[in-house]
Amino acid sequence: SIVNCQLSIKKAKNNMKLRNSILFALLSVLCTLLFVVDIAVGSVAIPLSEVVSALCGGGSEEIRSIVVDIRLVRAIVALLAGAALAVSGLQMQVLFRNPLAGPYVLGVSAGASFGVALFLLGAPIFGFTLSPAFQTLGTAGAAWIGSAVVLLLVVALSRRIKDIMVILILGIMLSSAVGSVVEIMQYFSNEASLKSYVVWTMGSLGDVTATQLAVIAPVIVAGLAMAIAAIKPMNMLLAGERYAASMGLNISRSRNLILISTTLLAGTITAFCGPIGFVGIAVPHIARMLFRSADHRTLLPGTILAGVAMLLVGDIVAKSFTLPINTITALMGIPIVIYIVTRKR
Repeated sequence: SIVNCQLSIKKAKNNMKLRNSILFALLSVLCTLLFVVDIAVGSVAIPLSEVVSALCGGGSEEIRSIVVDIRLVRAIVALLAGAALAVSGLQMQVLFRNPLAGPYVLGVSAGASFGVALFLLGAPIFGFTLSPAFQTLGTAGAAWIGSAVVLLLVVALSRRIKDIMVILILGIMLSSAVGSVVEIMQYFSNEASLKSYVVWTMGSLGDVTATQLAVIAPVIVAGLAMAIAAIKPMNMLLAGERYAASMGLNISRSRNLILISTTLLAGTITAFCGPIGFVGIAVPHIARMLFRSADHRTLLPGTILAGVAMLLVGDIVAKSFTLPINTITALMGIPIVIYIVTRKR
């Protein structure tokens, strides 16, 4: 009887491994197809054969410029943003043990918004005129600085406060306070500055240049590397911080690693693309439903692939109907969040 039970368990594990391998293969193929479609879709109709030719270095110079310099960069940004936001959401849900936690619960988005508000709304109030080129670079820099300041504050608080839920509450309160200050600045700003800020809050993947992508990619890779290093601590944290500590896990070090990884991932994407909502909340649950596993050795790569697929789909729809990416991700993510809430009751 014991031998039969062991054989049944071993067979179930092998079936699960086979199932997960098939899912990984299907998601990889889906992401590849969506990546090619995202490059092919745009305001200028270009046949798929010419798109492939341009990617291989052939075709006319005009088409090659559109495909390589604009669409390829945007598709890569969508790929990086999907992976970054999804992984940061997964880490926050594990750290706070809250299924509705997202990458912006710590005030990262609020810090970025405050930095951009100071730059876009504050500069005209003090009589400064912003050129288009300086405005683009300054917006990304201001958002990154704002996110970094919030990170330093949260890390400092986490060293003094041991209860992770208190840190969560402080993050929410910080976001509300920053939001109030931003609203005051909006009230006193002029029409042009207010429009620039509102457009930034809608999110955009198309404003990132190849030069900026060269800055984004290494930071995202570093954040994902930290997330991979945190796989074992996240598995231990699933059972609670007390259990993890009893197993020898350094809670403070693991918490800081996850916080820094989340801010690098979510803060960088927010800085260059604006706030993109619901990807971080919804995608980890999609991965859990697909792979039926709580092991982050499976969940992390699954979440990356699901996040990439979701944002590529969102970008294809956004380009097809000329809509902000934030509206598309919200419409895609909200039904999933509603399902989670109603299922959990």
